[in-house]
Amino acid sequence: MTIERRLARAEFTLTRDYPVPVARVWDSFADEQQKLSWWGAGDAAEPTEWAFDFRVGGRDIAEAEFHDGPLSRYEAVYTDIVEHNRIVTTYEMWLDGVHMSTSLAALEFDPIPGGTRFTHSEHGIFLDRFWADGPNREMGTRGLLDALDAYLA
Repeated sequence: MTIERRLARAEFTLTRDYPVPVARVWDSFADEQQKLSWWGAGDAAEPTEWAFDFRVGGRDIAEAEFHDGPLSRYEAVYTDIVEHNRIVTTYEMWLDGVHMSTSLAALEFDPIPGGTRFTHSEHGIFLDRFWADGPNREMGTRGLLDALDAYLA
């Protein structure tokens, strides 16, 4: 069987305003127990592996098996952390053991009157059979931010 080799680029920026202080939104990412409370919440999946190492050079892993589908694996490396200001990661995604994408994501935390403006900017490369998956990544990230909304409420 021949594998068609191609890649596609996708980028998006999502912005949310939260009616809580920057430190509260920040801790939702920086504190392992808080992140576990919302990350992937509501997914129809069974977690199979989790690792959390929030520091520059640290690695996060979130792997889960969807009840009606594939095994999804997320592996991230923190490349820049400025407390209460920004988090920059590179991360890779696999689906059933097949490398589907590599992304660079920047998370920004800005104080605004009455709360925090959170901005997620992402640039991704989608590989081979996943070349058209960019819109799904944006939709999945929106779902994560919806879960964060619910957690912070």
